[in-house]
Amino acid sequence: MYRYTALDQQIVDQRVAQYRDQTRRFLAGELTEDEFRPLRLQNGLYIQRHAPMLRVAIPYGLLSSKQLRMLAHIARKYDRNYAHFSTRQNIQYNWPPLEKSPDILADLASVEMHAIQTSGNCIRNITSDQFAGVAQDEIVDPRPYCEVLRHWSTFHPEFAYLPRKFKIAVSGTREDRAAVAFHDIGLYLYKNPQGEVVVRVLAGGGMGRTPVIGTVIRDNLPWQHCMSYCEAILRVYNRFGRRDNKYKARIKILVKALGAEEFARQVDAEWAHLKDGPATLTQAELDRVAAHFVDPVYETLPAQDAEFQVQLEQHKGFATWVKRAVHAHKRPGYASVTLSLKPNGVAPGDATDAQMDAVADLADRYSFGEIRVSHEQNLILADVKQSDLFAVWESAKKLGFATPNVGLLTDMIACPGGDFCSLANAKSIPIANAIQERFDNLDYLFDIGNITLNISGCINSCGHHHVGNIGILGVDKNGEEWYQITIGGQSGSAVGKNHAPAIGKVIGPSFYAQDVPDVIEALIKTYTALRHEDELFIDTAQRVGIEPFKEAVYGNKASKESEATHA
Repeated sequence: MYRYTALDQQIVDQRVAQYRDQTRRFLAGELTEDEFRPLRLQNGLYIQRHAPMLRVAIPYGLLSSKQLRMLAHIARKYDRNYAHFSTRQNIQYNWPPLEKSPDILADLASVEMHAIQTSGNCIRNITSDQFAGVAQDEIVDPRPYCEVLRHWSTFHPEFAYLPRKFKIAVSGTREDRAAVAFHDIGLYLYKNPQGEVVVRVLAGGGMGRTPVIGTVIRDNLPWQHCMSYCEAILRVYNRFGRRDNKYKARIKILVKALGAEEFARQVDAEWAHLKDGPATLTQAELDRVAAHFVDPVYETLPAQDAEFQVQLEQHKGFATWVKRAVHAHKRPGYASVTLSLKPNGVAPGDATDAQMDAVADLADRYSFGEIRVSHEQNLILADVKQSDLFAVWESAKKLGFATPNVGLLTDMIACPGGDFCSLANAKSIPIANAIQERFDNLDYLFDIGNITLNISGCINSCGHHHVGNIGILGVDKNGEEWYQITIGGQSGSAVGKNHAPAIGKVIGPSFYAQDVPDVIEALIKTYTALRHEDELFIDTAQRVGIEPFKEAVYGNKASKESEATHA
């Protein structure tokens, strides 16, 4: 993984010192709240419903065991002994004292981490595939490109005050696990017929109030120009993006207003001034960064470990876990393991300090001291020998991280919602827990098969409800919490027959919280009644449309709103 240079460390340390003085001045009454607000936001500190919230960047989801132990230490020393892993491959602390936030940033800097640009109208944490570098379906390793873009975007003076926040995702695999199409810029790395690395560039994707699937504005772009072309996109957006209305300030609104063809034309015109200039990526620079991502010292192993095969036959629980949590690896005899942060009764994505410490120990022992954070809010050990899988499973069980639900209904994505977030219209965590409790039968979950269920507490879509096969959105109606249901969404990472990204469709009027588990059950029963053999939920929903699901829900147990509507 990438290691800071002396200059990197100096820059981050200077930022900590700067923020410490800013915080001191604010607490002393020398800065007003309005003056301090942009300063704290530049360092990832929000003021939420009950307390400050600190968001820490985990670049493209990659952590060392030392860094994870520091995250555990921060949870233990400054917070309430836990933290929340988000869909943006960040980690969030929900209760850090404001006056201690400079100390937290100093601790982070000691392990080459920071919270810079995790908030504000700037380029946010760049995200990627959690299996980058080890996936069997990988065409190009995206990590060096992510790191180059991270260097370029951090403290970039031209993009420190954009019209709105800006998100970039990079993928280089046949199956998109990074939701590339739903980012302000999505970069898909592949190889042309000559074997050269090229880039497909998408722009104007996003969720939130206006969900949009990104548009390809450039294809077959030589990799050397990925940075300069992104700069051209941002210049056009910075110049013409709306600043008068934050709800219409994202780049997706600009692309829609201009039209994709005209937007691409303007980007190309801007790029003409940048092409082959200082922002052109050289082979020497790419090689320098790529040297941080060389393969670990893998052993030469048989493709199938004999003892592992025996353990599969002798331990049903282990075999079930392997089926859901263990993923193919590019090297024979190795596998990648997803540790599910979705046990019943726990907020999706939460981990305690003790659990984080224990995962760091597992990484040191079994996975070259490295951990990944996934878009789905789980943790990954990317390089585990087959012969060690049984031991990892036994350790994961003790941690509560061995629930064999990866990719299933209860492996849901959920934002912190109204329990913490001041923007939320409704709670997310109780809804997630109620669904977990209703669908706690693993045999039933296996019969249902792969399905994504995403929950957001408000229209900002931090839980990515728009792209869930089933999406749940919290809405406020006259001071009451209601929940709108969508079906048919997918980020492009679904395992169904149709891999194209899609935005879910609203099935009808919203529901009270207590009705939601019944609604989800009705949707699932409709799917199992209508599916063809081996057909997944998303395939059935796309084949039959929403009407059968809508009829099943509102014809059986409708919400109080729908009852009033039809009275």
